[in-house]
Amino acid sequence: MLKLTALEGNIQKYDGGAMYGHLPKVLWEKNSPVDQLNRITIITRSLLVQTDDNKNILFEAGVSDHLSPALRDRFGITQNENILLKNLKAAGLTPEDIDAVIISHLHFDHTGGLLTPFEEGADKLLFPKAKIYISAGHWQRIKKLHPREKASFIPELHQLLKDSGQLVLVDSQRAPELGDWLRFRFSDGHTTGMLISEIITEPSPIIFTSDLMAGSWWVHLPISSSYDRFPERLIDEKKQILEEMITSSKRVFFVHDPKIACALIKKDKKGRYYAEKTVL
Repeated sequence: MLKLTALEGNIQKYDGGAMYGHLPKVLWEKNSPVDQLNRITIITRSLLVQTDDNKNILFEAGVSDHLSPALRDRFGITQNENILLKNLKAAGLTPEDIDAVIISHLHFDHTGGLLTPFEEGADKLLFPKAKIYISAGHWQRIKKLHPREKASFIPELHQLLKDSGQLVLVDSQRAPELGDWLRFRFSDGHTTGMLISEIITEPSPIIFTSDLMAGSWWVHLPISSSYDRFPERLIDEKKQILEEMITSSKRVFFVHDPKIACALIKKDKKGRYYAEKTVL
């Protein structure tokens, strides 16, 4: 039987208008209060899966304290430590205990936790024994980044991963070495080749949607953020997974929702999707 633990990482702040895209502020500001710079609070959350054969698998690594002081200030990251590692320690684990890290995509708020604290010219990977899984399609994408998306990546991380001997490129739905409990699929709406994971567990499977649905409000079908590369494609992908979760009672894991880690998807009387908080 799998043991699942939600691990919170560093808190950050993003521009509210960018996160909600074309949705008017009057519709979202009660749900997401803003600071004086019009930024809303976003959490980074990872999922720890511990298997019967004593493997420790981490899904996502959060933003951490790797960004430069200037970027930490821009994104409202006031915690001067890697909160994910702090919570990993509370779970009785160190970075050396992690066997695999599944990364949905290489944007900085999902990968900063792979790296040691900021120190100019001293970048190192944090999980020395872990295989790091990334989709092959996304890896190809970052070899030639579009200017619109380039700022979302940590420049030095690509080469560090390439040289590490730890990188595993995923191009199929299975990773047999990790076990039968894990399935992969691929999404192109937020960024090309984003990896979505399905964890087969009780009482029902969990779909780790990453930024396809960053939080409970992004379950609403028309909503997409300004960070999504292909918004219409994202909405089509989102609808397919939402219907699948309703039909089969699968749960969703949210990486950025400050209040909800795991939810069931429901429809109201008008046919609109919404998230109902549940346990892992």
